[in-house]
Amino acid sequence: MTNEFVLEAITREFPESVISSSEPYGMLTVEIKKDDIKKVIHYLKDSSLEINFLTDVCGIHYPETPEKEIGVIYHLHNMMTNFRIRLKVFMTRENVEVDSLTELYAGANWMERETFDFYGIKFKGHPDLRPILNMEDLGYHPMLKEYRLEDGTRTDKNDSMFGR
Repeated sequence: MTNEFVLEAITREFPESVISSSEPYGMLTVEIKKDDIKKVIHYLKDSSLEINFLTDVCGIHYPETPEKEIGVIYHLHNMMTNFRIRLKVFMTRENVEVDSLTELYAGANWMERETFDFYGIKFKGHPDLRPILNMEDLGYHPMLKEYRLEDGTRTDKNDSMFGR
């Protein structure tokens, strides 16, 4: 199975869903419309492509790009042919919600909870969307790039030790 073959299969089945594609480091990476991501992943899993293992779900934040500020990245794998694919969806900060994949992959449950916990991305249809690593009352999503990298109030460290 080749990147070209899989990309052609996706664009043939979902011609309006593919926004862009690339092959960084040889891995097929396809940006999909947010509303179509679940249909595309369902197709990849149940079609003859048999891309049936969800390796990872993670979030990303690009504050300098308002129209594509928040993203969800899916890594999928066909174990038989060792084919891997990366799918990306992006959304604005005002509409941070995407369909849950828990109906397709049981393992998506904790991955989506982690992504919600760190980025605040809501997964429609998730059975138990609540923080998994942070405290329930934290009040913010720590991986968003809207907070300082260091706590300016700390007095227990000496910046000269870090070459500053």
